[in-house]
Amino acid sequence: MNLTRKIIGTHLVTGSMIAGEEIAIRIDQTLTQDSTGTMAYLQFEALGIDKVKTLRSVAYIDHNTIQSGFENADDHAYIQSVALKHGIFVSKPGNGICHQINIERFGVPGQTLIGSDSHTPTAGGIGMLAIGAGGLDVAVAMGGGALYLIMPKVVKVELKGKLKPNVTAKDVILEVLRIMTVKGGVGKVIEYCGEGVKTLTVPERATITNMGAELGATTSIFPSDEQTKAFLAAQGREKDFIPLSADENSAYDEEIVIDLGELVPLAACPHSPDNVKKVSELEDIKVDQVCIGSCTNSSYRDLMKVAAILKGKRVNPEVSLTISPGSRQVFAMLAENGALADMINAGARVLECACGPCIGMGQSPKNNAVSVRTFNRNFYARSGTASASVYLVSPETAAYTAIKGYFTDPSREECFEVAMPDKFEVNDNLILDPKDFKDVTVVRGPNIKPFPLNVALPEKVSGKVLLKAEDNITTDHIMPSNSKLLPYRSNIPYLSEHCMEPVDPEFPARAKANGGGFIVAGSNYGQGSSREHAALVPLYLGIKGVVAKSFARIHRDNLINSGILPLTFKNEADYDKIENGDELVIENAIGQVEKGGEVTVKNVTKGFDVVCDMPLSARQRKFILAGGVLNSLKKSN
Repeated sequence: MNLTRKIIGTHLVTGSMIAGEEIAIRIDQTLTQDSTGTMAYLQFEALGIDKVKTLRSVAYIDHNTIQSGFENADDHAYIQSVALKHGIFVSKPGNGICHQINIERFGVPGQTLIGSDSHTPTAGGIGMLAIGAGGLDVAVAMGGGALYLIMPKVVKVELKGKLKPNVTAKDVILEVLRIMTVKGGVGKVIEYCGEGVKTLTVPERATITNMGAELGATTSIFPSDEQTKAFLAAQGREKDFIPLSADENSAYDEEIVIDLGELVPLAACPHSPDNVKKVSELEDIKVDQVCIGSCTNSSYRDLMKVAAILKGKRVNPEVSLTISPGSRQVFAMLAENGALADMINAGARVLECACGPCIGMGQSPKNNAVSVRTFNRNFYARSGTASASVYLVSPETAAYTAIKGYFTDPSREECFEVAMPDKFEVNDNLILDPKDFKDVTVVRGPNIKPFPLNVALPEKVSGKVLLKAEDNITTDHIMPSNSKLLPYRSNIPYLSEHCMEPVDPEFPARAKANGGGFIVAGSNYGQGSSREHAALVPLYLGIKGVVAKSFARIHRDNLINSGILPLTFKNEADYDKIENGDELVIENAIGQVEKGGEVTVKNVTKGFDVVCDMPLSARQRKFILAGGVLNSLKKSN
């Protein structure tokens, strides 16, 4: 049996492990971050449960850390108080990025984890089955409920050989993205095995599993082996180690073989993580900005390599270099061993331990800039500057590029070996244990507004096509994430004014003027972040259904949780026949949903029927009929 099926099998609550069928699994751990956490905790409060029922739940504050007004600080106060009241650990601002800290302090091989962040699969680097989900799914899990999902296919990625000098884990996942594309992992778990796995440290593995989110995969996972044991021992957590691996000759649905020794430094070019080229092909491109960090590449080992490259050098005068340590542990160790001084003396700007520029919180590049980043996403306008060209690379490529001012292939430069420490410096004084707090009063600032609720599905659903979108519309398109908007993550009415802004700034006004309606889209609609705001804001604007060629998994689940119809074209050619402003009608909507399978949508304006697929489980049909999960739960209670 492969590793994925082993862990699912030990956590299976309902269903059979047959690819494509709905299953439910028991959840051991949850995480939230502050960008999605306010909604998750508002929803958890609505469930009326006193204490969380997981083995461990942690609320991280790592996204909205720029306090240019009261809004972020108010959100932090709400999250801290509501979490401690209900038995949830709190990682305070400055402690670091949720995925980095989870690996360092909480990750346990063989356990299940869901988080209200799409990069939750990072924990697969330590042998967890870690899945990104919407805030409501996390709230239900904290309350002791199971996570429902479609049993994924399992893709075996066999790693052979060993990486050459200055070729990195980032290059491994960019190669996987080149092969599979940003939608190639939908409905799949990516499981890494082979002799090459033994050569990769836990932080390197975490880089690979982190960017599995960019494949659209359910999750990615590595075995738990001697590398895992050594990492946990260095963190003072050897007791959490258990060996876990696939059985010999395990069956898989697909197989990919990558020879690590054949890889070269790679870069994801604008504006997609799967637009991959060799760095050597880009060396005539002048660079304006380099940003190193994020949950993908901000580990101790990553930044020690960067420091070694920068030591005694000078950042090119025309380049702005920023470095964001992934955790306070990393930051402190860099400070203690002198590496921080090496980076500062070279001309780097050191930012706090937070997501920062990766999620649009600061460091937007100048107009028409070339920005080289070690992050995981380079979607259009995500940097905060629509005209910028953003590339994704390894820390080694980024550091050498910052020095020279042009793309630089690090495989032709000096290689600095960095050993993993035998012992990490552990200081958890910015992690709050709920056992230490009694009689907590929840703090609610004026920016925290109630989340929108849908209504039960009517017999007839009708409305105009308010937007016809193309392929690969991301959650950043649907609900932009930047320093101006992130402080309003708990204020859906305010956010609604910016819905679909990168695609069509007139969309919110048009939605309001027409009393809501439909969105029509191409393939992979809703890829990217797990933020359920990309469903809640359209719900607030009256969106009744989305008709697309295909959906990203998490966003489809979020639409269902909100009671919004997720429809896929039976015949994709029908997409071309529909135009903005067309009136769409679903007759006998209740009966069609109850029956399951196909739904007929009438294009009244053009006079033809659009046959759509809407494969829903009995449980999901109940949610759609009730107008969302919370309505359904209230009805059943």
